[in-house]
Amino acid sequence: MNRLNLGEVHYKTIRVLGLEGAKDFMENFVRLPITIILPDEALIWKATELKAQYPISYADCFAAATALIHNASVLTGDPEFRKLTKVVSVEWL
Repeated sequence: MNRLNLGEVHYKTIRVLGLEGAKDFMENFVRLPITIILPDEALIWKATELKAQYPISYADCFAAATALIHNASVLTGDPEFRKLTKVVSVEWL
């Protein structure tokens, strides 16, 4: 997972649990066996290529680009990713 999408998890968690609840959630989330990466130039370019081709959010392009570059799947419940199922592996929640 890249840090941009980690930030997305954080703000969505704040909306649901409030700031203190999100703080507790994130302290546990970062203990999961998930590698958090910084977006580098290759990831940024791949995300922008996806954004140019598909009508999805910029943050979602970063999630998809991260999965593509690292030969992984996107784990999501976001129906926007249906547009990318021929491009990237998606595991639905």
